Amino acid sequence: MMKHSRYQMYNKHPFKLGLFGANCSSGRTINKLPERWLADWDNCETMAKMADDAGIDFILPIGRWKGYGGETDFQGTTFETITWATGLLANTQRITVFGTVHAPLFNPMVAAKQMVTADHIGHGRFGLNIVVGWNEPEFQMSGIQQKEHGNRYEFAEDWINAIKLMWNETEPFDFESDYFHLKNVVAKPKLYNGSSPLIINAGQSEIGRSFALRHCHAFFTNFRETDVKKSAEFVSKFKTAASRLNREVNVYTQGHVVCRKTKKEATEYFHHLTTEGVDYEAIHEVLRLKGINRENTPNYDQFVLNFPPKNVGYPIIGSPDDVAKKFEQMHNAGLSGIAFSLVHYVDELPLIASEVMPRLESLGLRVS
Repeated sequence: MMKHSRYQMYNKHPFKLGLFGANCSSGRTINKLPERWLADWDNCETMAKMADDAGIDFILPIGRWKGYGGETDFQGTTFETITWATGLLANTQRITVFGTVHAPLFNPMVAAKQMVTADHIGHGRFGLNIVVGWNEPEFQMSGIQQKEHGNRYEFAEDWINAIKLMWNETEPFDFESDYFHLKNVVAKPKLYNGSSPLIINAGQSEIGRSFALRHCHAFFTNFRETDVKKSAEFVSKFKTAASRLNREVNVYTQGHVVCRKTKKEATEYFHHLTTEGVDYEAIHEVLRLKGINRENTPNYDQFVLNFPPKNVGYPIIGSPDDVAKKFEQMHNAGLSGIAFSLVHYVDELPLIASEVMPRLESLGLRVS
């Protein structure tokens, strides 16, 4: 296998497509609908094979360790992402599969070995999404003290630097830093074909963006439909900042797709999903963890009602034509691709594969 083939996301498609959040029950939509995604292994495997056959570029999981309660315990059933990715890589041929890794929860020596193992099983198709943490109950469950925000990225800096040495250094080495004291480190085998996995991050703070510029191949940001020019300016500035470091970092976004044969059908379903279909008990817990409550939020009840459509990320709702045009709008803003969620990945992916993908080819966003 050629070295460059590790980068499924570096293929010739101008706009890359990825599936987001499928390792978690309910995916990324806080819903109690009977068709909600349960994230059982058989469906995850089926989804990955379908996505691989359809030409989807990547699969991106969420690093989740504890659910949000409510009637459905939103995201309470989850697969650990490196082992999940390894299983999917073993059952696919082309698609890139990421592990989403909380750096403070994974010893770097163990993580480096896990990721090399996944990378060999996938013949170079493993990718790494680095996260530094925010969800305090998850850290309490692990017994690990969460660091202050700036210190989280200092820790992640040492963590990824140590791992890169394990991936590449052929002689035993010591690694000394404020956070790690590693002695006489050896690591074999090395990465598949000796090239780095695609590394991504989505830290929205200035320190998070700076980390991504130094270490990542791709960065995730939010898309602003109300101000496409502002989104385009952000992408341009970010890429310029990367070029000053002699690096190329692509910018992606995330969202949720409801695609149906007609716009009316899609709009009605999305309304149902974000009103009658919502697990509101779980929403209250999500907001509590974000520090949002009745005491500090005017019109809190209305805020809760408006939260579901926003929480799924940028909504892409409509017919195959509508969905393709939304993707074109993102591409025109300079974005390299999107990671999107679905209510039920296996049930909804066929329409995207058969109707949206050909339209993207016609628009010049995909190559046949």
